Amino acid sequence: MEQSGTSTRLQAAVQDLASGVVSALRGGDHAHVVPRAGTDGEAGDLALAAVRVLGADALLPGLLSHTPPDPAELAVFRKAVEAYPPRADAAPTVRWSHWAMARTLRQADPSAAGAPDDPGTTWLDGATWQVLTHQLAVLAPLAVPGDDCAVSRLAEHRPVDVARGFVRAVRRRDWRQAAGAGRWLTLLPGVPDTVGLDSGLDFVELMGGQDPLVALQVQAARRMRTGARV
Repeated sequence: MEQSGTSTRLQAAVQDLASGVVSALRGGDHAHVVPRAGTDGEAGDLALAAVRVLGADALLPGLLSHTPPDPAELAVFRKAVEAYPPRADAAPTVRWSHWAMARTLRQADPSAAGAPDDPGTTWLDGATWQVLTHQLAVLAPLAVPGDDCAVSRLAEHRPVDVARGFVRAVRRRDWRQAAGAGRWLTLLPGVPDTVGLDSGLDFVELMGGQDPLVALQVQAARRMRTGARV
């Protein structure tokens, strides 16, 4: 019962954090996104865990607007990176999420330790377009302008497959996967015009936008597609 209650509180904390990121991406008045309060006790542990779940996207508004993060926010982000290193048997997506957070931290604070070794993409070798889309949606925080990593290079070689995955996710009403795939498509070359990405993102937001994790990906896609600034 207690474990269930903790899981519920974590989900709520992640949703709140994602809502703050969405507001910042939309140009709202949430100047600070990452919790700036102390990170001691249960509330602090929950805040750190929420940052870890959201990953590098916790600092996305500042990254896209080229705005240095608040030092207090950066300290919490750094603590989340350090407090939750991936286990040796962690899934590839977990290792990549940690890699992205460490890289984002280094970009925001050059004095921070560099990102760990590139986790590689061997688990995606020969992946079907359905599996590829699912995995890329999970790793949507890696879809940022100017990114150069093994995952983004792999995605660049399979734009048609990601487009197929986006359409499939929309038809299956899997809004989180559709939003994550749509974010990747904004950056990939060779995406078929027949996808209708702009109208597709509008539809995903209309149908699933009440979920902050969906809204975050849609807003990130739009910001990157238009080059707008906060």
